[in-house]
Amino acid sequence: MAAAVWGVLYAAVEVTWAAAGTTVQWKEHASYAPGVQLFLAALALLAGGACLAGTRTLAKLGRVAVATALITALPVFVVGMNGLPIYFVTIATLSGVESATGLAQVLLNAAGAALLLLVGLSYRRRLRGDCPRCGRPHAGAGDGPFAHPAASRAPRRTRVAVYLLMCGLLPWAGAKTIWTLGGNALGVAGDDWERTSIVDASGPAQATASVGIDVTALAAMVGIFLLLGLLYVWGQVFPRWTLFLSGRRVPRLLPLIPAWLTGIPLAMYGAVLVIMAPLMAVGVLPEIEPSSPFTTSSGVTWFVEFGGLAFGGLGIGLVVAARSYAARTRPVCAGATATKRPG
Repeated sequence: MAAAVWGVLYAAVEVTWAAAGTTVQWKEHASYAPGVQLFLAALALLAGGACLAGTRTLAKLGRVAVATALITALPVFVVGMNGLPIYFVTIATLSGVESATGLAQVLLNAAGAALLLLVGLSYRRRLRGDCPRCGRPHAGAGDGPFAHPAASRAPRRTRVAVYLLMCGLLPWAGAKTIWTLGGNALGVAGDDWERTSIVDASGPAQATASVGIDVTALAAMVGIFLLLGLLYVWGQVFPRWTLFLSGRRVPRLLPLIPAWLTGIPLAMYGAVLVIMAPLMAVGVLPEIEPSSPFTTSSGVTWFVEFGGLAFGGLGIGLVVAARSYAARTRPVCAGATATKRPG
């Protein structure tokens, strides 16, 4: 029902914006065309209708139609929430929101992607004969309280994979550390970087830049904190330093929602940058003209690659860690009797 309500609300907002000619930012210096907004409205209605239909017993053709609608719509709205990490950084640092309608669009896309993912997961479980709530095959009612597994850390293989992905932050962090210490890297002088950072920043972001702290580095540290919580026990049971929360179970969706909503778009954004930089270096794509504080196109290209490794590594790391966390913390219906899957 929630997904269907989202579909109607999304369609109403898009049609209203398209009819009024409202500018809705898609990316810097680019906005959604009215035709695209109407297409998204129709797709949201289709996806919402498919979510409602998925709760009923359907013939084979109906099941195929529901699955097709969900598989088609989900990637579109996932791509549409790609700007969420950037908006998160600007809001968290009180730097100001460049486009209110752009932020609203990203949030609507993120809400739709989350709802469609949950509905699709529940629908898949139902088709497999599993409980739509807990995803496990069992007999008995599936509407009682949940039984949660004991807290555990991620398997060694998962931890090693995430640590390796986090290494993608090193070139980006290394360049910014050199600039913060006043050194030169990628054709950029530390003084020029500091001066540009302070001029371009606003509010608290400007204050942190004035003492040599980059807001993107702070955002990365928040991402690393979330990532480590997904890997270790303290992400499932509040540790001692949380005072009155100490010893209580961490709500499962508390780390999972931000991990999925930031990890997926970060991974996509980072992958684009990682691919784009080499293509610019060999001339397949045009080089980016340097602007202050950069003095050479090669310096910009390298920084694009460093950014791609950082964003992509952190994003993929969040997705991998969140997948492990979701599997380790998945509850089961407490009053159900476990059954074995046929075959």
